[in-house]
Amino acid sequence: MLTLSQVDAGYGAAPVLRHVSLSVGKSEIVCLLGSNGAGKSTTLLTILGILAPTVGSITFNGKSLVGRKTSEIVRSGIAIVPEGRRVFGSMTVHENLMVAGVLHDEALSVKDTLDMVFDFFPVLYERRDQLSGTMSGGQQQMLAIGRALMTHPQLILMDEPSMGLSPRMCDEVFDIIERIRKHDVSILLVEQNAHASLGIASRGYVLASGQVAVEGPSETLRDSELVKEAYL
Repeated sequence: MLTLSQVDAGYGAAPVLRHVSLSVGKSEIVCLLGSNGAGKSTTLLTILGILAPTVGSITFNGKSLVGRKTSEIVRSGIAIVPEGRRVFGSMTVHENLMVAGVLHDEALSVKDTLDMVFDFFPVLYERRDQLSGTMSGGQQQMLAIGRALMTHPQLILMDEPSMGLSPRMCDEVFDIIERIRKHDVSILLVEQNAHASLGIASRGYVLASGQVAVEGPSETLRDSELVKEAYL
């Protein structure tokens, strides 16, 4: 579904990613691990077209994403759950969800998708008229995920969804991610919580200094001395 091949990218003259290759298959959870500054978020920005790769190719469903506008990439079926949630605090829960509804695939009605989101997150239905800025961090994370689902995506990029959440809420968020996958949605999960990520992902990649240092099935990564030392 998504394939990056030998991608270099960065900010101006400062390179960040070096020869990064990774893939995400249909209905698959793939985790991308790495310390701060390893290039995880840069990878997502490059997939979304916010940063242009200087070398390499990025394809989604067999079509190149390189040179396309971010709005076109999102409409092609890729959604983002950004780091720090970034909900619109002065808008209600319902308004936040409907903002994403404008990017909706007409094959399924906006109302049907909204009902699906409320089925995933009953608390969002209960608080649909509440200003999102007054919600807890965990509830805002649910809203950020729900907003991504409103675009009816084939692939969701998730950037540190467990950041700042309590252990109980982290468990709930990872349970939700597994439920989303069962609805034929693929997920590229950027996380520092290696234990939880490898627990739900089928495969993973570890970035170090902008390069893929280790890759493989989750079971293999859990047994990797590099991953154990750095993350587990």
